[in-house]
Amino acid sequence: MVTAGPLIDLISPSTDTNYQRTLAIAEVETDGSWVNSILGTPASAAEKDGTPVFKFPRWRVKGQPIPEVFDTYKSVGAELNVLPFCTQFIPMNVIDHPKHGSIIYHPSILPRHRGASAINWTLIHGDKKAGFTIFWADDGLDTGPILLQRECDIAPNDTVEAVQLIADGKAPRIPQSEEGATYEGIQKKENAEISWDQPAAALHNWIRGHDKVPGAWATIDGQMVTFYGSSLLEGSAPPGEELAIKGAAKPGCVTKNGLVLFGNDGKMLLVRNLQFEDGRMIPASKYFSADETSALELTEEEKQMAEQIKSIWKGILTNVAVMEDTTDFFKSGASSMDVVRMIEQIKEKCGGLELQNEDVYMAPKLGDFIQMAVRKHRGEDQEEELVIDYVSKEVNGMTVKMPYQCFINGQFVDAEDGKTVDTINPTDGSVIAKISLAAVSDVDKAVAAAKEAFEHGEWGRMNARERGRLMYRLADLMEEHQEELATIESIDSGAVYTLALKTHIGMSVTPLTALKFAELTVKAGFPKGVINILPGSGSLGGQRLSEHPDVRKLGFTGSTPTGKQIMKTCATSNLKKVSLELGGKSPLIIFNDSDLDKAVRMGMGAVFFNKGENCIAAGRLFVEESIHDEFVRRVVEETKKIRIGDPLDRSTDHGPQNHKAHLEKLLEYCETGVKEGATLVYGGHQVCRPGFFMEPTIFTDVEDHMYIAHEESFGPIMVISKFKDGDVDGVLERANRTEYGLASGVFTKDLSKALYISDKLEAGTVFINTYNKTDVAAPFGEEALHEYLKIKAVTVEY
Repeated sequence: MVTAGPLIDLISPSTDTNYQRTLAIAEVETDGSWVNSILGTPASAAEKDGTPVFKFPRWRVKGQPIPEVFDTYKSVGAELNVLPFCTQFIPMNVIDHPKHGSIIYHPSILPRHRGASAINWTLIHGDKKAGFTIFWADDGLDTGPILLQRECDIAPNDTVEAVQLIADGKAPRIPQSEEGATYEGIQKKENAEISWDQPAAALHNWIRGHDKVPGAWATIDGQMVTFYGSSLLEGSAPPGEELAIKGAAKPGCVTKNGLVLFGNDGKMLLVRNLQFEDGRMIPASKYFSADETSALELTEEEKQMAEQIKSIWKGILTNVAVMEDTTDFFKSGASSMDVVRMIEQIKEKCGGLELQNEDVYMAPKLGDFIQMAVRKHRGEDQEEELVIDYVSKEVNGMTVKMPYQCFINGQFVDAEDGKTVDTINPTDGSVIAKISLAAVSDVDKAVAAAKEAFEHGEWGRMNARERGRLMYRLADLMEEHQEELATIESIDSGAVYTLALKTHIGMSVTPLTALKFAELTVKAGFPKGVINILPGSGSLGGQRLSEHPDVRKLGFTGSTPTGKQIMKTCATSNLKKVSLELGGKSPLIIFNDSDLDKAVRMGMGAVFFNKGENCIAAGRLFVEESIHDEFVRRVVEETKKIRIGDPLDRSTDHGPQNHKAHLEKLLEYCETGVKEGATLVYGGHQVCRPGFFMEPTIFTDVEDHMYIAHEESFGPIMVISKFKDGDVDGVLERANRTEYGLASGVFTKDLSKALYISDKLEAGTVFINTYNKTDVAAPFGEEALHEYLKIKAVTVEY
């Protein structure tokens, strides 16, 4: 890779021979959002790849190259100079080499507009397309022939282009038109005043189009205030304090997220930062409290850091004789390039202190800047640290730390009424923790937090790519903590550890793992209010969620009677969308032409997976008469081999049922089956040991009218019925004689029969010669996501 970035970054060629003598223009992620600037990108990428980077403040003095810099540059052997727009560069024609040349990147599509205000021009005029141009640099920098052009769509809240520049040294030279070779200067400050009698979208375009130069402004409290960081805002107006703005028909509103402004169409936009006439910039949310922060008293170490910062400023602002607290970085002549230079020097000399460009604009005066830097060094600018009360246990060869409180608006809190409920380890019946039992008022708080996060918070303004990054970060954290999550899942639900490690941690299905999941979302950086976890009862918390007017979508997994009540409540409240996964009695049909060994093995997995606590478990097996007895004999033989015991023991196949009440229900289920005349051929009892262990159970001679033929057990109970050889339609009619339709399965070597059966089975999922093999891309996963989406039609007439 041979590339020279901005003036201060001289990058040497890659040592990888595959990339020698190859042009690699900085590759910047494109996701529909735009990147603020390409300045510095090649150098940053090079440093991460271990490529040497040489940094100099300038390459020439009074028009003459500096020998040291020039010699270093020549030693790189670069064949091409890659330049961001409007920056100094070392012209390749200075070096006598026939292949040398310079190109320049520019964020605009010709001949529309060029110069530093190209982006502004595009946005101010509400263009729907933007892009970039790469020129062969000449004396005018960007008036040479065109090398490459690309364009992209502009989303409503975008600010500057997303860029991916790729070239291979065989670029075309397209002559520019005379119009394309012209240059128009930057907008003037006096022309950037906001005209308020416009729709919100037009105000938003005006503000973002002038950000950062020259800055859209209005008069507030008798002084010019410049607005930066605009985005359109949907939903209801957030609470805040009114702010009168000259010329605006409606006052602005200072909220915790920024300054809300109103268009003449009643719609809103949000401004993040404000800058006053003296150059001071503040978060818009701090308008009424900007002067309340008291000055810090510095420690001796911090005083030394302050002197370092002052020295760095002095090295940049060479025209300033004496550095004082009132010295203004920009009014003293510093440019945007000096901001980058200053931040990098502070990082190098002040213990790796990380500052952003915006920090300099927020505190342009030396005294304010030092105070800001010290606060950042102390960590005072960081989010409030998450406070967690853990229940800790030494188990499975590790210390597991489990949150047990409700998780609301980014904080772990007790239920408002202080109520708790014991969560029990089903392996031995011991209490793991007393978890908070959410009250109705807690549900209201969580809903309000979620509504605020979506309508006014950071989450609602994120694009899909940014949300995806947070989710990937969360997935990485879950993988990092997988042993702890699997251990918690095992002791809280009875799931076998090895199964929990492979499957359950991706779902986190118990209260304690859900609360641990909440902790990881904070570590991943999810904004407050996006995720709220409320352990509680369905009769209180569930009922309130069903009837809450601000809840727009509700998903429920449970019994059919409860599902009916939820649907009724949702319909009478605000007609919210509802997804219900209710009882299941999934049929599995096994024909005499199937691979019997596989049918036995897969059939057992279909029933006994996770000790039967599986929503798509095979609730009833139909076995063709000619193989019925042999199938039963083999199943009983294999079932006797199942190892029942401690779920944390790696050799265990089958752990305890989730809780005591469920075990008791399963025992009653078996008693009912026997009373109705079904044959109990194996199991049917509680295992004689502490905990809630159920024997794997097998029933045969099950008739269609019996309770166990049509009711779900949600436990390790295999219910087998036989059907006459060749009676395909008859067994289909019996299999479909259920009010449920979640999953089903068929075992046969006859593909045409399998396809016929799968078409006729009234179930959303059909497994053929397998079972429990799900995929998120299948309807059971992907299609369910559509229930959480809002579809709208937009018609535009030009």
